[in-house]
Amino acid sequence: MAHQLPGSTRRTVLSAAAATAAVGAAVTGSAEPAAAAGPAPAAQGHGRPATAQRPSRELRALLAEIDQDRIESIVHRLAAFGTRHTLSTQDDPERGIGAARDWIYAEMKKYAAASGGRMTVELQSYVQQPASRIPTPTRITNVVATLRGSVDPDRVYVVTGHYDSRCTDVMDFTSDAPGADDDASGVAVAMELARVMATRRPAATIVFAAVAGEEQGLYGSTHLAQVFKDAGADVQGMFTNDIVGSSTADDGDRDPGTVRLFAEGVPTSETPEQADIRRSVGGENDSPARQLARFVRDVADNDATGMHVRVIYRRDRYLRGGDHIPFLERAYPAARFTEPAEDFAHQHQDVRVENGKQYGDLPEFCDFAYITRVAKVNGAALWTLAQAPGTPQGVKILTSSLTNDTELVWDRGSEPDLAGYEVVWRETTAPEWEHVIDVGDTTRQTVDLSKDNVFFGVRAVNHAGNRSPVAFPTPQR
Repeated sequence: MAHQLPGSTRRTVLSAAAATAAVGAAVTGSAEPAAAAGPAPAAQGHGRPATAQRPSRELRALLAEIDQDRIESIVHRLAAFGTRHTLSTQDDPERGIGAARDWIYAEMKKYAAASGGRMTVELQSYVQQPASRIPTPTRITNVVATLRGSVDPDRVYVVTGHYDSRCTDVMDFTSDAPGADDDASGVAVAMELARVMATRRPAATIVFAAVAGEEQGLYGSTHLAQVFKDAGADVQGMFTNDIVGSSTADDGDRDPGTVRLFAEGVPTSETPEQADIRRSVGGENDSPARQLARFVRDVADNDATGMHVRVIYRRDRYLRGGDHIPFLERAYPAARFTEPAEDFAHQHQDVRVENGKQYGDLPEFCDFAYITRVAKVNGAALWTLAQAPGTPQGVKILTSSLTNDTELVWDRGSEPDLAGYEVVWRETTAPEWEHVIDVGDTTRQTVDLSKDNVFFGVRAVNHAGNRSPVAFPTPQR
């Protein structure tokens, strides 16, 4: 049965009145997931997409436990190891990457002790043979804490920061490289979230990882992503936090209420066949990474985090890269959090004073209240992802006959608390989903709108009112 839109015909795009009526048809839940008719202001005055989910009391309580003092302590402790260069010593208890590795592992084990056995911690190691920026065989070790899901443990979400550091010369492994912003800040985010979530029971599995080898060529994250791939893991979302320690730019301007989220358009892993489909039907702005980024804005750009999530339509900063890329290469949705504007005097620099100016990535240039809010953004995204149903699978638009209706089909998820599905759509020129309708517990829906005029998507909803990320359909004859 077609879903008739008030005041519209199948040959027209929604009028403003019809759009309002459709948005108002969205179901309500305890998490108040869909915005009411008309946009609501976000924390920083930015408009809210129709798919926005307001934070539940449970989520607000979790975010309130994120502790700025603990985050500051982590950054200072990691900086105090002198250098954490991947090629630095691994057997000195006070200095070098080995000392940092052992300290992170010990702290994560403490967090896991409060989980009742649900969180496990491992040192995930391998020997990297000589390669770019690795002159001799080098052991690279990730510290990985896994909080097993209580309902859908095979569905996985990952958050990382890299604990290695560098100074001006990327091959200098003896000089001081405190790496406070790059990237003790990101490690602090992952560690503090591990601590806060260890005492809770997410429905899906969440992995908190401190990875090594980033500065030498994304070696640790490549290994981590490949371990997941070899195990056939269903990684439905990954975030790296890299350079999230300061709200101050190189010219002194501050933007303490914004975090950038880099999300690619055309998928890194796209096959020639998938490229042909994309060129035919569009979708350059609808990759899994873009849907993940939209989800983050839906759940984390609000008063519970005090942050605006500025989604950047790019895989990473200009001609640079981070630890989300190995996940993208393996077709996992992934994105990168980074501070709003970098100060390059305090990253990738020897510690020195030059012409009266202090250089070096030192803790004194970090904004710990800012890192805490970034952690809240990550926490809101990860916890909602883990509590919501998984992203719908097998979503298709049927194209076997010429019609101005749009018929969507998808596979029903296996979550025991699955309540049903929602169809979303937007103008092809719009960056955010604009309209939502509840279609119930079904796997097929016909909408009285032409697929040629708008973009469609499908998301799942559970009985608690938590919504999944949107799945973008592909054509099926």
